[in-house]
Amino acid sequence: MTAAFASARSLALAAAVALLTGCASVPTAPAGGQVAATVPSDPWENWNRKVYSFNDAVDNAVVKPVATAYRDVVPQLVRTGVSNFLGNIGDVWSAANHLLQGKVGSGLEMGFRVLTNTLMGLGGVLDPATEIGMQRRSEDFGQTLGVWGVGQGPYVMLPLLGPSTVRDSFGLVADRQFSASSLASTDAGSTAITTLQVVSLRASLLDATRMLDQVALDRYSFLRDAYLQRRRDALYDGAPPFEDEFADEPVTPAGGKTEPPAKPAVQPAATAAPTAPKK
Repeated sequence: MTAAFASARSLALAAAVALLTGCASVPTAPAGGQVAATVPSDPWENWNRKVYSFNDAVDNAVVKPVATAYRDVVPQLVRTGVSNFLGNIGDVWSAANHLLQGKVGSGLEMGFRVLTNTLMGLGGVLDPATEIGMQRRSEDFGQTLGVWGVGQGPYVMLPLLGPSTVRDSFGLVADRQFSASSLASTDAGSTAITTLQVVSLRASLLDATRMLDQVALDRYSFLRDAYLQRRRDALYDGAPPFEDEFADEPVTPAGGKTEPPAKPAVQPAATAAPTAPKK
């Protein structure tokens, strides 16, 4: 069920970005800065498609029916409280990743968000922090590795875990250690929390996935491209560098600042030599 939770989370994020932005494949910029043909970072596509088909079958057979029943039976107020509580626990790890990335200001804000919701929101069941302007800014260890300079590597579809990259796959190992399920003292408790996470998140995605089925001709490509775009935007907090917008990783000169291209020198216009007056 832990795997199913990661799969549902990845599906949610990818579907939301794809539906809102109408994303395209990630092109590669050749030397000279001109964008060539669209080439997604997916050298293992044949294998990835097989894994995607398996994941989709598991979702349709198990996760989606349970999430639908949860949405139809459990009152909205209770479902919102569950989502808030689990999100508040996740905010602790997000705050740590902000600090690990050197984002001290946003890291402290996320810490205050957790403190506010814990003390004033009945342990996180309510979300007063959002109401007073402290928005959730989720960060994970895959993003932290990217900030530290680790390349993303090829796209990979993990069995049950869903869309990822080589870098994000390593990040998942650390994320798992600090998830809500890690707070349980027994295996049964950990499984119960993870199951609740899966069902709660999948229930919130039922409408989004139905729209995805309607608009996507190739769901695999659609989700892959959405995932890669979302992860790139997340790495740069929504503002990837313009000069290297389509590359897998940024390339910056020494000193860490991207300088504008040098302007060509303007040559003065040639002037005709004066001619002697005719006599």
